[in-house]
Amino acid sequence: MMDISGQAGSNLSFCDGVSRRNFIKIGALGAAGLTLPQLLRAESESGNGRSQKSVIMIYLVGGPPHQDMFDLKPDAPKEVAGPWKPIQTNVPGIEICEAFPLLAGMADKFVPIRSLVGSQAGHDAIQVFNGHNPRKPKPSGGWPQFGSAVAKVLGQTDAAAPPFVSLCYPCTHGPYNEPGPGFLGSAANPFRPMGPTRDDMVLNGITPERLGDRESLLKSIDRLRRDVDATTNMKGLDAFTEQAIGLLTSSKLADALDLSKEDPKVVERYGTGDPTKFMDSNGAPRVPQSLLVARRLIEAGARVVTLNYSKWDWHGGKNNYIFKREAEDFPVFDKCVSALIEDLHQRGLDKDCTVVIWGEFGRTPKISAQVGRDHWPRVNCALMAGGGMKTGQVIGATDRLGGEAVSRPVTFSEVYATLYHNLGIDTGSTTINDFSGRPQYLLEENVAPIQELV
Repeated sequence: MMDISGQAGSNLSFCDGVSRRNFIKIGALGAAGLTLPQLLRAESESGNGRSQKSVIMIYLVGGPPHQDMFDLKPDAPKEVAGPWKPIQTNVPGIEICEAFPLLAGMADKFVPIRSLVGSQAGHDAIQVFNGHNPRKPKPSGGWPQFGSAVAKVLGQTDAAAPPFVSLCYPCTHGPYNEPGPGFLGSAANPFRPMGPTRDDMVLNGITPERLGDRESLLKSIDRLRRDVDATTNMKGLDAFTEQAIGLLTSSKLADALDLSKEDPKVVERYGTGDPTKFMDSNGAPRVPQSLLVARRLIEAGARVVTLNYSKWDWHGGKNNYIFKREAEDFPVFDKCVSALIEDLHQRGLDKDCTVVIWGEFGRTPKISAQVGRDHWPRVNCALMAGGGMKTGQVIGATDRLGGEAVSRPVTFSEVYATLYHNLGIDTGSTTINDFSGRPQYLLEENVAPIQELV
């Protein structure tokens, strides 16, 4: 972010050491808020793509219970099967949890992957967001997350829309948070309208109604320049001043984040939740309207939108009884995910926008004494839709207890190869340079996209 302020505000620093007053902050631009991160120079050296292929990535914080959602085992012992029953979908032979009747009616439009393998054992969102195993060696600076890499390779589709937007809410439990841009540096950070400074987003001296006043904006940026010169070594600001003004004066991004501009019936179709209420105080809030904002951002020109949704780390115990929590979360999840998939098809976006929904690992087959399921890295589940993929099928299978992949194991790298493929990026030939200038392939393993899907 940069700060249209000119006033010496707080000296609090962000994780990259830049003072808060050296950032542009914008507020009151819609229901979701709006900030301008340091995206202005993020793509200055990369070419702009011509077609807008896109990805919406939904992280189910804490690891969802695969055997209670899309891989039920009704014939397993009751301490494994649990109380949920499978129901038939609109695709013969595919069954999912009875708590997902809306999704069951559109199984022809998505693909459950029941045999995702290679998860780490502990909480760490990094594997979900960049596909790299955190236990393996990494380049200096670390691997960039997916959206940062895509933005670097493809650039912007529209001068008024950042290529990568994160709708992830900050979690007080550190491992739940998405990783940074790695060796691509802070310039490759996503645009973060839900970030930790959202409450601080003010535009001193300029109201939203005056955003079109270019002279006032120039004066504010002049004040910013003087402030920056006096307090920090932020270079290259002048080169991006005009672009900053263009982005600030454009209503496109603000409109995408403003759900008051959406048909109320569509908002109701997705459902709403309280973004200030965190599940168990350390996960992400259960905010189904984030999925609608993601769709609107894709329409506005974003290439990658990431979001975190609710908390799924259900070990049991007081107030964490897994089947009580599932009874609360599953119907909301069914409503918003089915709405997103339906929306993409109705708007003709299903060929270009890929949706992937997953968590960091699966859950134990056996229900614990605390009536919960614990971490289970040996098999995981993912849901994919859109992207012009061959939907209406299930990929992979687990054993009778849902504990091991017994057919067609799928790796995180294969899922990522599929996402890159759907964006038109060849992972076998595309590289990005690390801190030392050494070219790095996007994936560590030379794997092909999931052939059943492409």
